[in-house]
Parts: sequence; structure tokens; C-alpha cells
Amino acid sequence: MKIEEITEDLSSTAISPSIQDGTQAENADDLLFDALERSPAMAEMQGKSGAEILADLNKSPLFMTELEDNDAVEALKVLAYEGTPLEVATGFKERGNETFVIKKYKDAQEFYTQGINVLLLEVRKRQRGEKTEHPADPAEIKRQVALLEASLVNRAACNLELKNYRSCILDCASAIRINSKNVKAYYRSSKALLALDKITEADDSCARGLALDPENKSLLAVAQAIIKKNELVAARKKKELELAARKRQEEITLKAALKARGIRTRKTDQPPEMEDAKIQLVPDPADPASSLSFPAVLLYPLHLESDFIKAWGEMEPMGHHLDYILPVPWDKAHEYTPTGVECYMETISGGLIKVGRKVTLLKVLSTGNVEVVDEVVKVFVVPKAKAEAWITEFKRKKASEK
Repeated sequence: MKIEEITEDLSSTAISPSIQDGTQAENADDLLFDALERSPAMAEMQGKSGAEILADLNKSPLFMTELEDNDAVEALKVLAYEGTPLEVATGFKERGNETFVIKKYKDAQEFYTQGINVLLLEVRKRQRGEKTEHPADPAEIKRQVALLEASLVNRAACNLELKNYRSCILDCASAIRINSKNVKAYYRSSKALLALDKITEADDSCARGLALDPENKSLLAVAQAIIKKNELVAARKKKELELAARKRQEEITLKAALKARGIRTRKTDQPPEMEDAKIQLVPDPADPASSLSFPAVLLYPLHLESDFIKAWGEMEPMGHHLDYILPVPWDKAHEYTPTGVECYMETISGGLIKVGRKVTLLKVLSTGNVEVVDEVVKVFVVPKAKAEAWITEFKRKKASEK
């Protein structure tokens, strides 16, 4: 939430002179409205009488509408305590202060909330023209407004400690609506905004506070923290942009390398999970002079087994991989030896192409008859003695699929 979203110009939301110098307004409610009239939501009400303002507020009240029905019920309960609303709310504020000092922030937050609800309930009653048990004179309402401001700022402190940063910002915003010169509100909102990485908004809030109190040590500390955080964020963004640019360059270079070699690739809707295995240029993915490397899988269709090769260099022959993979532990008949098998790859048309031991991967893939699907090269491996029968069965199955 940006501070600018709270008001177009916070410098214009100062407490009205009638509150600051103690001059009484025509009636109690007018005094309350004087305290709020310069907020954005009240700007359109300038020049209206107290009665007209009351009528408009009944349709569109300011932040007082945050008092929901359940809050009103709770406020009515706490009013069962002896004393006027101001006295009751003051009591809750004092309890909140006591618990805040001993770092029971959640309890303190609840006490401040109770006091705030009591004060807001009184405002709502006046807005609705309802009679109150303790009618307030202008001076009393002036004190209520001051207490509401203090309670909001104190609850903001609790929310800041509890890491409820957005709630902290909202409480500070409400306090600033009442008094645009509340330095604590600017300080706490800047801290909360900084915690949310809202650097620009935090800087704005901090600057507004320092404009009121240039020597405020807390705000000066926040200003330094903002500068440091901004440097870190800027460095992080710079690194992210560099990585993104590097990734784009690698993708462009890889695509160009595949095209230059005449290697065909295709992706399906359900590619296999291969973690970090992928087609890439090595040693430098962004260097066109690098060599292509492919993930590959050796399939043993007669035994429903397989072996995975994470990186098969384009200039490596078939025999290079057969020599270290074969024999395999599950081959009890000793049919799978480096020289006792034949290897095949499926063509685009659904046929088979035989791959000899000395044939490099590049030579096979650059023929244009084979495509790499989902970045995986697939090779069928069968014993020489059973190769002819397997080929016949493979072709039969392919024909039945058409």
C-alpha cells in the first residue's frame, strides 16, 4: 500500500486550526469533523454544514466504517466498565502501554483495539444521530480524537513488532488522516513499507517524517536502512536482468547451433522429468563454437529395461557408451555385450535406422531422418541374434497403429 494512496498530498492533511488552538466549533460533531475534514475522503464535503456532513457520512463514512458489527458488540461490552467512553478508552490505552513495555505485543494490540472500538462506536452513534449515555462536548471530542490518534499509532507499533506490516501501514494511514504531523506514524509506516520491500513508498514516508523532524534519530536510521536496502535490491535486480539476458543468449545460440547442424527437435505436452539434464552447448552455452551435448536413453525392449546417459557429446560414437554400460547386471544370458548388440533409432516416418559402433551421434542426427523428442535421444539396443525378429515385430506394431 503506497502512502500516496492514502492521500494525494499528506502535507495538506494537518489538524484544523480549530483543534490546534483550542477554538471551539459550533457543536461537538463539527469539532470532530474539523479534525478529519482535510483527508481525501472528506475533501468533497468542504463548505457543508455539520448536518449535511452527517447525512453524507451516513452514506459513506470515512475510516470509521472499519468498525464491523462484531467490533460494535465488543465495544458495547467494554462500555460496561464504569466511566465515559473517553475514560474507558484511556484505560485500555494504558493497559496496552503496560503490556507493550513487557513485550506482550499481541496482548497490547488487543487492548489498543478495544479502546479504538469504543471511540469509533461513539463516532458512529453521533453520525447516526443516536443518543449516547455520556453526551460529549466539543472539548471532550477533541480529547477523543487525540486519544484515537495515539491508540492507532501505538497499535501500529504492535503490528510492526508482530510483523503485521500491512496492518501497521493501515493504522499509520488512519493516524495521518487525523494528524499529518504525526512523526511516529511516518516512522512506523516507513519501517513496515521497508519490510515489504516497498522502497519508493518507504522513502516517501520517511522523507515526510524527516521534513517535520530533520534530527529524528529513528527516522535517520530508517533512511540509512532504505539506502542500503535500495542498493541490495538494485544489485539483485541487476543480477536477475543479467541472468535473464544470459539465458536468452544461450537459448538463441542453442537454437542456431541445432539449425546449423540440421538437427530436428520436437516437444510433446508431457515431457519426461529429467531434473537438470537438457540439450546444451558445452563448455560455454553462449559460445557458438561449443559442442552440443544431448541427454539419451538406451532402451532394451526385449527386457523392458533402460539406461540413462545424462550427456552424450555430438562427436562421441555409439561404441563409446556401449563399452562402459555393457554388460548389464540383469542380463543372465550374457547376450548384451559391447560387440554382441545392434543399435537402432526410430526415424520420423516410423521406421528404423541402424547405428554402428563407430558412428557419431552428430552423423545420425544431422541426416534429418531422426528427431530428438523432448530433448532426449532414444536408442534401441537388442542382441544381434534377436535383432531381425525384433525389427519384424516393431514394424508390425507400427503398421497396426496407422
